[in-house]
Amino acid sequence: MINSYWAICSGIEGNLAAYEAVLADIKSQSDAITDFYILGDFVGLQGDNRAVIDRIQSPRADELIPQVCLGWWEEQCFNLHGLQGSLDAPELVAEVGTDGAKLLWESINWELVQWLRTLHFGFHELDCLLIHGSTVSYADELTPETAPITLCDRLIRADANNLFCGRSGLMFECWVEPQQLHSQVTTLDGPQPPQDQGKSPRRIVGVGNVGRKQGQSSYVLYNPATDKVKFNKVNYKPMTATRA
Repeated sequence: MINSYWAICSGIEGNLAAYEAVLADIKSQSDAITDFYILGDFVGLQGDNRAVIDRIQSPRADELIPQVCLGWWEEQCFNLHGLQGSLDAPELVAEVGTDGAKLLWESINWELVQWLRTLHFGFHELDCLLIHGSTVSYADELTPETAPITLCDRLIRADANNLFCGRSGLMFECWVEPQQLHSQVTTLDGPQPPQDQGKSPRRIVGVGNVGRKQGQSSYVLYNPATDKVKFNKVNYKPMTATRA
């Protein structure tokens, strides 16, 4: 339907009040929103991770079922529980210190980690990739200041015209319009013929962050029929939301 939207968010980071604010804002828009995506980082150090996960796992009867993929914080949970990387989680410690790493460890038990393992790395829908960072890694932070050749590379890797990501926590819409773009693969048989990757404009969209900024959440609405993006901000107090 031409007036149907996807709601896309990222970065709840354990902030249940912020997540409730976004859910209330989505619900207030009646049937205009047909799909709801959470692009990782729903756990973090902003509140109660277990309560947020329970809320995601058990949407109410009148709410959309969220489609959830993994983010950087969830990857750190895997590291802490010895499922990948290093138990020392150096990337996490560098970001939040040993006390922060300890808090994350204590907030996610083994049962919840097993549920995290069932989630996707990202979603490929129509000509869109919805992912936390990029196909390179969870930590790949794309912003409007990222070099155009890097943005173009990420779009080609994704095989997508629209890449929605949440790692930076920023809200932005960045178009890449290549004039000449070719790629060449070298196999054991030698270089293969160059391939034209197409010169149509492609777009990367930062979907904002739900829980990091106290008192204000942000998320994106996308209309796949018209290809239009709308940036939403929601001001909130605990368990209360008002449209910005």
